[in-house]
Amino acid sequence: MLPRLVTGKLSHHQKRCGHRSISEISDVVDETKRPLDGQNDILRYRVFTSTWNVGGMTPSGDMDLEDWLDSRANSYDIYVLGFQEIVPLNARNVLGPRNSCISTKWNSMIGEALNKKREGAVLHQEITNNSAMKRSVQEEHFRCIMSKQMVGIFMSVWVRSNLRPYIHHMNVSCVGSGIMGYLGNKGSVSIRFVLHETSFCFVCCHLASGGKQGDVLLRNFDAVDILTRTRFPDGATQELPKKILGHDEVVLLGDLNYRISLEETETRLLVEDKNWSILLENDQLLLEFSTGRHFEGWQEGQIMFSPTYKYHPNSDQYYWCFDGVPGKKKRAPAWCDRILWRGKGLKQIQYDTCNYRLSDHRPVRALFHAECEIRGDADCACGCIALSSTSE
Repeated sequence: MLPRLVTGKLSHHQKRCGHRSISEISDVVDETKRPLDGQNDILRYRVFTSTWNVGGMTPSGDMDLEDWLDSRANSYDIYVLGFQEIVPLNARNVLGPRNSCISTKWNSMIGEALNKKREGAVLHQEITNNSAMKRSVQEEHFRCIMSKQMVGIFMSVWVRSNLRPYIHHMNVSCVGSGIMGYLGNKGSVSIRFVLHETSFCFVCCHLASGGKQGDVLLRNFDAVDILTRTRFPDGATQELPKKILGHDEVVLLGDLNYRISLEETETRLLVEDKNWSILLENDQLLLEFSTGRHFEGWQEGQIMFSPTYKYHPNSDQYYWCFDGVPGKKKRAPAWCDRILWRGKGLKQIQYDTCNYRLSDHRPVRALFHAECEIRGDADCACGCIALSSTSE
């Protein structure tokens, strides 16, 4: 009997939001302005999150990440990017020393994509010698505040430079749940921080794989194990949550590996017909939600995109089973790549995927509005959306 994960229930039947790009909805804000307990105000930030299993593929140096990151919209304050299999999960990488070359390359490419236009604007303003405009553009610069790699799992967090002074108590915690229950070919990397007075925790997971009967129990166990074993240090000057679920706002993203509980032939026919409703009725993760045994209290946006796995690399075609081809494993399509969240200060605005063909998975991304408490007497110059009537 597996222990219960958390409290509350997913509501999957959310209002249909239409097929809009992330940038189209990024300017949506609440009309309300309200104080918190008469003392603290609320500020809102736009948070971009994404998960991508890159299948051990190394990106080319000229790969353009701007579409994935929607960076041309210049609409986000925080980016949280989670990867799985940034290196092949072979014995050398699992048991040997960490290969940080690939994570460094990904970070370099992310920084280039996020700051591409801003660097050009700074150069232009250096030429015009307008110091006020130059300072304004430099404040828009994104910087990586923390990144961490565990074998193939890699998470990178980026924020606007003028937001950095309000972020504190950053910590990271890694849990290996792979071979022998502890090696890092599967598991999680979790990063937490406090923004103003609100604590955030982001968890990048790679759960047990496999489409056999009973493999779903292994995934459930991995999820429980990650929530149980992840621990953060307490604050020296203030009480901070030590466990994932103790934080105010939590996002769990990754290759959760949940499959579709139908015969592979039937699954393929339904995918060909784009009959998402029947497929989702048999999605293992949603079935876990509906039983109330696991993932209570977590939420997920309505899935309105094609299964994210398994594609032929460099192709839009799914990996069907070809008779007579040796060494080919059956891999029916599934929504393996997911983003879940919990916390009353989070509001998901969009949930979608984008068409990058680097690996056999498609990246999945979600945009949130995240509310943060701020003391009424505190000054904030970070350009976020103020909801309190006393905030500028």
